[in-house]
Amino acid sequence: MIPGSRLTPEAAGLGMTSPRARARLVESLRRNGIRDERVLAVMGSVPRHLFIDEALASRAYEDTALPIGRAQTISQPWVVARMTEALLEGGPRSKVLEIGTGSGYQAAVLAHLVEHVYTVERIDELQRAARRRFLRLGYRNVHCRYDDGRIGWAEHAPYDAIMVTAAASALDPELLRQLSPQGVLVAPVGEPGAQQLMRWSGGSNGWQPEVLGAVSFVPLLGGTA
Repeated sequence: MIPGSRLTPEAAGLGMTSPRARARLVESLRRNGIRDERVLAVMGSVPRHLFIDEALASRAYEDTALPIGRAQTISQPWVVARMTEALLEGGPRSKVLEIGTGSGYQAAVLAHLVEHVYTVERIDELQRAARRRFLRLGYRNVHCRYDDGRIGWAEHAPYDAIMVTAAASALDPELLRQLSPQGVLVAPVGEPGAQQLMRWSGGSNGWQPEVLGAVSFVPLLGGTA
């Protein structure tokens, strides 16, 4: 958990958003291959129902993606957990860049596990809503920017890890330039219907790609909106 943070009654949830509903989600994630107990603990504690429209709150702890407006989605919990697990493998991560803030849920998960999260969103409406959630829930270690995420956030580079939460047809080399030499980048790559979750790890032999599995993400778009 974030040091010193406590869940408000609103964040704790009731009924379909209660700790029992979250526990069922965690068990589902464990059955489906998520092994990092740190990640599982955070997935059970972050109030996902506060990152979506209130009308969808009863579905918050289903293992499915949900709409958040502007043709964007909050990712399936299994995907959030798998990407987080992949990012943490290979060593501690202190400073992480996220491309695509969306609802803010993925950044909130990361905020419990790393020292600083820098997150960039190209849609101003989503960025403002996510920023309000971070402030309300006490995520003081999440830093937001409204910009074209494809170019990263060079001001705070190098990062220990970068996570991209939308799919491009190919990886932009600019993002690798913002990674530390031993860093890791996790991103979906490919055209719709043929996307793969990829991880690039740094080392003495340069950047080594690894395919983690098939996924389906909204496209990574340029510019701001």
